[in-house]
Amino acid sequence: MTQFLKISLLLTLFANSLFAESAKPNILFILSDDQALETLSIMWELECQTPHLDSLAKEGILFTRAYNMGSWSGAVCMASRAMFNSGAFVNRANQTVRKQPQWAQIMKAAGYKTYMTGKWHVPGKTFKNPPFDITKNVRGGMPAQTEAGQNRPLHPQDYEQGWKPWDKQHGGFWEGGKHWTEVTADDAIEFLDDAKDIDQPFFMYVGFNAPHDPRQAPKEYVDMYPIDKISLPKNHLGLYPYRDQIGCGKQLRDAAIMPFPRNEYATKINRQEYFAATTHMDHNIGRVLKALKDSGKADNTYVIFTSDHGLAVGEHGLVGKQNMYEHSMRAPFIIVGPSIPKGQRNATSIYIQDAMATSLDLATIAKPEYVEFKSLLPLIEEKTKQHYPAIYGKYINYQRMILKDNWKLMVYPYAKKYRLYNLEKDPKEMHDLADKPEYKAVLDTLKSDLKKLQVSMGDEFDFENPPPIDYAALKKFKKKSH
Repeated sequence: MTQFLKISLLLTLFANSLFAESAKPNILFILSDDQALETLSIMWELECQTPHLDSLAKEGILFTRAYNMGSWSGAVCMASRAMFNSGAFVNRANQTVRKQPQWAQIMKAAGYKTYMTGKWHVPGKTFKNPPFDITKNVRGGMPAQTEAGQNRPLHPQDYEQGWKPWDKQHGGFWEGGKHWTEVTADDAIEFLDDAKDIDQPFFMYVGFNAPHDPRQAPKEYVDMYPIDKISLPKNHLGLYPYRDQIGCGKQLRDAAIMPFPRNEYATKINRQEYFAATTHMDHNIGRVLKALKDSGKADNTYVIFTSDHGLAVGEHGLVGKQNMYEHSMRAPFIIVGPSIPKGQRNATSIYIQDAMATSLDLATIAKPEYVEFKSLLPLIEEKTKQHYPAIYGKYINYQRMILKDNWKLMVYPYAKKYRLYNLEKDPKEMHDLADKPEYKAVLDTLKSDLKKLQVSMGDEFDFENPPPIDYAALKKFKKKSH
């Protein structure tokens, strides 16, 4: 072979390599915080309106049974994001995210330009400096809550005289002058405008803090939801009977946002503000999606939208996400892109943190051994119908859960109580079957299955013989939960 041919061949191989790199799809990952699946108006369950997320769902697949595994602390979102960025299951994520290359680092090593804005809140050495090529307006776990935003409203007069979601003097989402949801969207739009001139594929991590409390939004969004049009949840309770034994009593910051008991008025006001914050975020997500289209990159971009977990806001007499009910464990999960079928729903049980493994699969990047979550492509391509044989849940040592074949068993070790629900017949989990003799065999089988699942999850907690509660730790707990 002549020298000329050798040079020509090398140039061709180099050009092909560059083409292959540029042909890799872009990944836009959008993550909200505290958003239950039922807040999507496309689910036809609540008054909440999410037109842009509804449109996104129609462009791809909406997974309607996407779960978070739970948490080792009251800060469920921190555990959730450790799982997202490490790819490890909940009991190993806190260590794995500190020791192994994170999601963005894996993408960067594969030739991606990486960008992040908004909420990070991932434990370890990257806590303040996320490992992306470009970061902007990185936020902590939550906007500062004020005393005025706690234990409210007691009654209509208390509301009229007290804290308002649109009042900027209390800071929170308004700290800095512009609502954080708008700042995060502005940042993402700015990057997408610049992306028109980027030859590399990009990985965007856009983390909204909304609709986490303090549930603040511009007044026009609150006005969209008149209090007399807000329905009380079917599974609403004034007080959850086992709240103290499961770590959801007055010691929990999230639980103290609403008054005890959860009266009808307080529940409706908090849901009004929850919906307003969600709709405000939806509007700004719509702006980001428009910017993606305007960038000319949409045809080669996969969009994955999900949330850390859900939220109760009065359902079952609970407020936060520190429980094993569907409203708190289940979040929206939407995936859209070039090879994704449009307008589909998939009811297979998945974990929201499958997002990372899915993105690696889409980008043809080998999944590291420490990544335990699974790619969704085999489900999307209909190569399999089962994803996980059972879904696992935990909340510190106060709660354990297994979901299998539409049966959910929740374990409260310190209440010495089991709760058993058939989700097919009782989707709002209002009829506990645990003490009914005819379901004893189901309960015993699920207990056995949960113990086996604990082994695979690295969970050594003996829920039948729990150690004494550390009350000294509980005193610090109220300040740390968010």
